[in-house]
Amino acid sequence: MRHFEKSVSIKASVQEIFEYADDHANFSAHMSKSSWMMAGGKMKTQVDEGRGQKVGSHIRLKGKILGINLYLNEVVTVHEPPFRKTWQTVGDLSLLVIGHYRLGLGINPENSHSKFKAYIDYELPESFRTRWLGYLFGRIYAKWCVNQMINGVKEHFK
Repeated sequence: MRHFEKSVSIKASVQEIFEYADDHANFSAHMSKSSWMMAGGKMKTQVDEGRGQKVGSHIRLKGKILGINLYLNEVVTVHEPPFRKTWQTVGDLSLLVIGHYRLGLGINPENSHSKFKAYIDYELPESFRTRWLGYLFGRIYAKWCVNQMINGVKEHFK
């Protein structure tokens, strides 16, 4: 597994940050917007009755990038409000530059602020057809994804 993480100090309570980040519509909003990193494509997010906010809850993303159908299924593996949350891909997936991954966030009080951390642990794609894309762009995509999550939370509490 490869790893990338980033943290930032935010002037908000641990509880406020967790409530915002625990809502998948907020935290993964960057995936539902067309962007250069998504090659103009976007993903549609679908959550189950647990809304991605309890252990075992599923989050599914589907979309098209460059005419290629992409999909994945994530499951929440750790949910410890207001401090930690982890979710990871399960089952079959179709992605271009990364394979299976685990995403997580951690929040700790820090004087009048909170330290917010987001990270990704990821594998390269298994398919020979896309593995070379992982070598070229996997780390760039992982950094972009984590930065989007960090910046989205930071901007919300600005």
